[in-house]
Order: sequence, then structure tokens, then C-alpha cells
Amino acid sequence: MPPTPTLARRLWEAIEPLHALVYFAPQPAEAARRIGLRGYWMGYFASRVAPLGPVPPAAVAAMAYGFAPSMVARAIPDAWSYAEPALVLETRIGAAATALRDAFGLTEIHTLGELAEPLWEAVAGCRFEGRPLAAAWSQVARPADPVASAWLAAGVLREHRGDGHVLAAVAHGLRGLDATLTFVAAGGMPRDVIQPARGWSDDEWAQSARRLQARGLLDRDGRLTKTGGALRRDVEDMTDRLAAAPVERVGPKGVEEIIERAAPLSRVLIDAGAFPVPNPVGAPRP
Repeated sequence: MPPTPTLARRLWEAIEPLHALVYFAPQPAEAARRIGLRGYWMGYFASRVAPLGPVPPAAVAAMAYGFAPSMVARAIPDAWSYAEPALVLETRIGAAATALRDAFGLTEIHTLGELAEPLWEAVAGCRFEGRPLAAAWSQVARPADPVASAWLAAGVLREHRGDGHVLAAVAHGLRGLDATLTFVAAGGMPRDVIQPARGWSDDEWAQSARRLQARGLLDRDGRLTKTGGALRRDVEDMTDRLAAAPVERVGPKGVEEIIERAAPLSRVLIDAGAFPVPNPVGAPRP
């Protein structure tokens, strides 16, 4: 059973592709390589945590909850010897705006620029206790470019929700890999796609399956049990509750207005193949 489409969830679904295009478009990866970062994943991890400064691998692994710590350690801290965090951050924001402009026509770009103000109003409702990624991104200077500004605001909102999702999963006793296995079991993404993208070995995967089976959350075929399905729904419901502050800030009417503008833009990206569905973050076509 899919999660209930709360306003918080619908807001995330409408804006997620606008921010997360940066993880699939070629321009950000190419820009990261130009400043010296080596390989896609070094660019990914360094760019994602750049507002925090040169943080060590253990901290990055804690925030990048679903990724294997060994995968993080292949990129961090080496990334900081090739490019300073401030340069990584500047490069990511510029490349994100370029990717969006390349993906959209003039009408869509105008609409996206108009979204910046209401998105930042939603950000003003966020609280950041226990949310290091969202807190760091919220302190990045707001770009003068309205497209970059809309991308950054969408990013703060998605990291606010993402940090909350980690809090919800941990509160339900799930390790990062355990959460990934329940995501796969719920039909979110095939194992052969997400396992290599998250860096987990077959042995680690098997250990997680045994943990979840011992808790009665997975059956021997890797499917969610009734208890596992209930836990997965509880995690998603808690994620929505923890993401409610921006909705409360702008109100139901304000959220609906953001969705009305943002969802068609996200559909353009999805229908053009620029943002894949299904995807590792579980975002559907809004």
C-alpha cells in the first residue's frame, strides 16, 4: 500500500526532481571533474556535504545514511585535497542552474524562477534540530540568479525532509542498509540497481536480510511481512510528520500553489528522461 498523499509528501514529490536533477544531469558531474574531483561519487559526496566544510568520512557516512561507509571513504576525505569545499559548493550551484536551464524552455525557466520566493517562504518554517545537512544548506547565501535560488531552496526542503527520514528510520531501529532492504522489498527499486549504487557487498546485504528476518520484518524470500509493511508505513508517516513545518508555514493554500507550479516542471524532466522514475530516492512522477 503506497503512503498516504499528505501535503508534506505531495510538496516533496512536486519539487524533488527540480533539485535532484543535479544527481542525474551531466553538467554537475562534468563541472566537478573540471575542479579536480575524481569520478562521479567523489563529486557526489563532496558536493552534497560542501556547506559543512571539510568533514571527515565518518560524519559523511552518518549523514549519507543509505550508503556503505566504505563507499564514502573512497571519496572523503581525499576530495578535500583536490578542491576546497567553498569551490565545490560554488561549482555545484552554478552547474545545477545550468542543468535546469538546459532542460527547460523559456516558459518553464520563468515559472521556476517565480517559485524561488514561495519556496524560500517554506524554508523559513523549517527547524533544524538533528538535521545537519538541511541546517548547513540553509546557511548558504541565497543566489541572485532566480533559477539557482529556486534550486537551492528546493534543496534545503528536500534535505530537511531527508534528515527527518533518517531520524524516522533510526527511531524504528533500522540501520542504513536495513532501510535500503525494506525499500527494495516494498518495490521501491530493484536490488541489482540500488545495491551497487549504494556500495554494499553481498555479505553485508545478507547480514542485513538476516537481521530483518530475525525481527520478523522480512520473510525468507526477502519480502516484507505484515509486520515489516506496517513498520515501513510507520517510517513514511513519521517522515511526513517531521516534514510538516514548511507546510504549516505557508499553509495548505500556499502549498497547493507551489505544487501547481512545480509539478508540471517536474513532469517535464521525468517525461524527457532527465530524471528517472523509478529512482533511488523513491520519488514518483507527481
